[in-house]
Amino acid sequence: MDLDVFVATHQQEWGRLEALSRRRRLDGAEADELITLYQRATGHLAQVQSAAPDPSLEGRLTTLVARGRSAVTGARTSSWRDVGRYFTVSFPAALYRARRWWVPIAVVSLLASALVAWWVSTHPEVRDALATPAELGDMTRPGGAYEAYYSAHPATAFGFQVWTNNAWVAAQCLVFGVFLGIPVLGVLFENVMNLGIGLGLMSSAGRLDLFLGLLLPHGLLELTAVFVAAGIGLRLGWTVVDPGPRTRGAALAEEGRAAIGMAIGLAAVLLVTGIIEAFVTPSGLPTWIRVGIGVVVEVLFLLYALVHGRRVVAAGEIGDVERADRTDIQPVAA
Repeated sequence: MDLDVFVATHQQEWGRLEALSRRRRLDGAEADELITLYQRATGHLAQVQSAAPDPSLEGRLTTLVARGRSAVTGARTSSWRDVGRYFTVSFPAALYRARRWWVPIAVVSLLASALVAWWVSTHPEVRDALATPAELGDMTRPGGAYEAYYSAHPATAFGFQVWTNNAWVAAQCLVFGVFLGIPVLGVLFENVMNLGIGLGLMSSAGRLDLFLGLLLPHGLLELTAVFVAAGIGLRLGWTVVDPGPRTRGAALAEEGRAAIGMAIGLAAVLLVTGIIEAFVTPSGLPTWIRVGIGVVVEVLFLLYALVHGRRVVAAGEIGDVERADRTDIQPVAA
């Protein structure tokens, strides 16, 4: 095939296809013409690829065909409806479906933290191995490091710092899932140790009530978000090992999209905890009010995840994108 003759012959209709593909509105005749020219350009691309491969021409026709396909089928655009659907359907569905992962993780992590706290508070040699007596005193005394942490910086800047740090921890849990979830266990271990050591040190200093009064207002929801992220990450890792009746590629695509979507929802949850930690935790409100705010927010989240999530899952949702936006899945044997 003579490429020069081929290009000269079809140059005009390619130009017309490009022009129609760029228009925002087409009348009936132009829409029919667009479809015809798109089909012809697809055939031309196949001819070039099979009879006279030319990288430059192939690239041009590939771009032209892709643009024509987008114009023919219509591009998918995001809207506020998608945002509303995500927070009312996709996110709670993903939370509920992952409950068998993050609920046990939460229970085991809290029990492990309590065990570490008991170990630290009842064994002076453990505390001595963690820091010098002077350093321990600086951390646990009135106005010390644990207490001053929440009021050492302006509330707005502190809230933003806390939010970004916690969102990064949650994102790590989600991303590490592709590595069979093994690094997620390291994140959980670090979280357990930090919480347990803090509880143990303050308990040994007789100031556990103050520590819990500072931790619980934001910590209940914050820890839950971390446990959810860890659960999603571990579930994604297990999908690599056992994809179930789906092909491994289809399973990873489905669970991966849900995991990425969870990052958005958890960022919103952690924004709430950051606001509470910056403005409620160090406030002059009575301890019972501050803790009560944390309990109410935690209960609302659990109702959202486990009650509302159950309803949307029962309606057939899986926490993925809308069915129309998913790729077709080849049937497989169960």
